[in-house]
Amino acid sequence: MDARFTAEQDEIRRTLRDLLHKRCGPEELRAAAGTPVGHDPALWTALAAHLGLPGLALPEAYGGVGCTVTELALACEETGRALAPSPLLATAVLAAPLLLALGTEAQRSALLPRLAGGALTAALAVPGPALATALALTGRDPGGAWAGGGRAGGVQARRTDGGWRLYGQVDQVLDGHSADLLLVAAHTGGFARSRVLIFLVGADAAGLTRVRRTALDATRPQGRLQLREVEAELLGSAGDDVPGALARLGDGAAACLAAEAAGAAGRVLERTVEYVGRREQFGRPIGSFQAVKHRLADVHVQVQAARSAAYYAAWAAARGEAAEAYYAAWAAARGEVAGGLALAQALDALRRAAAEGVQLHGGIGFTWEHEAHLYVKRATGDALLFGPVHRLRAHAADAAHVFEEAG
Repeated sequence: MDARFTAEQDEIRRTLRDLLHKRCGPEELRAAAGTPVGHDPALWTALAAHLGLPGLALPEAYGGVGCTVTELALACEETGRALAPSPLLATAVLAAPLLLALGTEAQRSALLPRLAGGALTAALAVPGPALATALALTGRDPGGAWAGGGRAGGVQARRTDGGWRLYGQVDQVLDGHSADLLLVAAHTGGFARSRVLIFLVGADAAGLTRVRRTALDATRPQGRLQLREVEAELLGSAGDDVPGALARLGDGAAACLAAEAAGAAGRVLERTVEYVGRREQFGRPIGSFQAVKHRLADVHVQVQAARSAAYYAAWAAARGEAAEAYYAAWAAARGEVAGGLALAQALDALRRAAAEGVQLHGGIGFTWEHEAHLYVKRATGDALLFGPVHRLRAHAADAAHVFEEAG
């Protein structure tokens, strides 16, 4: 494994950091998060149309850049530093890879170039509390029970003469209130032959109602979807292994989320170090006190470990994409463990860095005017959506057979 970044990867990070520094300060961040869509369309145009972020990990044949999950994770690290609210996670990390994996050639050709260019945004509609299970981050459920079942929660699909119709409700869908295209996970086949399929639903579909939910983390907007006999197009074929595809998607998603959280943790640490070097108490900067140095040194070690774990998880996921048949099973298993553990490490680092940042900023760290509390909300919100941390680690341990007795 060569841990050095290429010149192209360094350029991606530098260009994106410069842009977000200019366009996504604390005031711009709050203004964008407070809009009905939850992000700044002009910033998304710059990220998508000018920098090509949604297409980083998509093949060139479909309008993408042709890079790997590694480059997408580096981009997520920079957006995480700024807490930039954008459809990048929902579109490029969750929806586009699933469309690439399951879609027919006609669906890929029609949709992926528009996603890569930023003309189209997408969201994966999986019940929020079940998202980590669906992505096989906190457990495996090949039967797809996490998708619910119509009136009991989730969405039910039924075949009609004209195609498919969906009925049900999905809560806590990332960018579900604003996405142009929805990839909806739904149950079909009745009780005896129940299975989960993915359906494509347009934002203007008849019978679809979408509202933005109030979320703890305003920079991670969520929507509630209500579907009443909505016409939908099946993604791929009825014989596809949707739970398996979502589990494979979880490897790359966990790496990107881990990089994003590590970037946020690093930024909080930087701001805190700057502040303790300026704030004086008893005639000297509080950063000169040994107790403060020790606390920040511990956070620094944790952040660096999280960053290293995220990079390795991205590398493992990228190797899994390009693996030969004999290598694929090994790479998938290692990627699953690496992704979940990296995400757990990064979420822990972000929680610790944000908590120390609030405390060491003193009274101002608790106020709305300061951005430290935004990172606390991001750490808490991500742990609720993609964790919790102890379940991420427990599932990784099970996958690696850590606690099995020797036969």
